[in-house]
Amino acid sequence: MKAKTSIRFVFALLVSISFLQGCSSYDPVAVSECGKVVKHAQKILGSMAPKRSDMMADCKQASDSDRGCIMAASKKGQVAQCM
Repeated sequence: MKAKTSIRFVFALLVSISFLQGCSSYDPVAVSECGKVVKHAQKILGSMAPKRSDMMADCKQASDSDRGCIMAASKKGQVAQCM
């Protein structure tokens, strides 16, 4: 149960940071590409990555621009700013 709470905290933190990000736009990535987006995010986040199923659900709810942001990210902090 504790891990679930920490995942929710990380997700809430990511969402909060996205409001601070401003109006950056990225090449849009379609929802059909979520598998690639999640794989890329897992590679960058390493052991900090949430469960794949949680990431897929978040990816499907994200905007095309948010998915593009993740694909453009190369560091953990950049991924955190995307959603």
